[in-house]
Amino acid sequence: MRILHCSDVHITEDYFALPFWRLGWRRWIAMLELQLGGRSRTYREARTTLAQIAADGASADHFILSGDLTAYSLHPEFQGARDALGALAADPRRCTVIPGNHDRYTPGALKSHRFEKYFGQLLGSDLPEYVAEDGFPFVRLLGAEVAVVGLCSARVPKVPGMSYGVIGEAQFTALAAILRDARLDGRAVFVVVHHGPFREDGSVDKPMHGLRELERLLGMLPGPRFAVLHGHIHHRYHHPATATRPHIFCAGSSTEKGHEGYWVIETAGGQISGAQMRRPGEV
Repeated sequence: MRILHCSDVHITEDYFALPFWRLGWRRWIAMLELQLGGRSRTYREARTTLAQIAADGASADHFILSGDLTAYSLHPEFQGARDALGALAADPRRCTVIPGNHDRYTPGALKSHRFEKYFGQLLGSDLPEYVAEDGFPFVRLLGAEVAVVGLCSARVPKVPGMSYGVIGEAQFTALAAILRDARLDGRAVFVVVHHGPFREDGSVDKPMHGLRELERLLGMLPGPRFAVLHGHIHHRYHHPATATRPHIFCAGSSTEKGHEGYWVIETAGGQISGAQMRRPGEV
């Protein structure tokens, strides 16, 4: 089975064309990042790039996007991401999408279930008895050899810049039960979460940016039958599994200008058998 994994596509609106008073103070601060930090230029072609990645996904058995579909949780950004994904966004058998911290950027985005408005059709679970918190964790049983488990680590930050991830007790308890379920026996298990356990050099991410419960998550996924698929860190890398820890794949920022790309991960016989980095249009 072939899995395409991308992340952090950051569909971005023209913030200067929008009513300033409606953006809210969090996005006023974010506009400094957009302009002074260059993000508005970096992601100007994000819709087109994501559409090409989705087209590449036609040759994969399953398409996974591990969060940060938007720049700052605006309705038009979510709509742009859904439009770019096309038919994939309507088919949970072909597509898994989870929210990132940029998709939970404001209390209003969370309270109004903005992510779910555009991607709730992808949150259904093949094992619904384990859903514990706002649709998570959910499970996809793909064929006879793969399971995909979607977690949510994205929380509304108290202030911009605090972008660490928290999975929480409810989801961890449910994940433990899922991993004990006999229906996952003999399958390669892909756990999708936005925040990652380690950076490219193998170090733990910064406290205000990384996944808070990384050791707990890794301890539940012992060995090469398991993989953690994440984004959040805008570098693409793979830490191979050991006898006691899973594969870790970071898809980086798949639409970032000059760094576009994604992973194609192969499975065979319930094991992860190979992986390649690809650029959009290289299929």
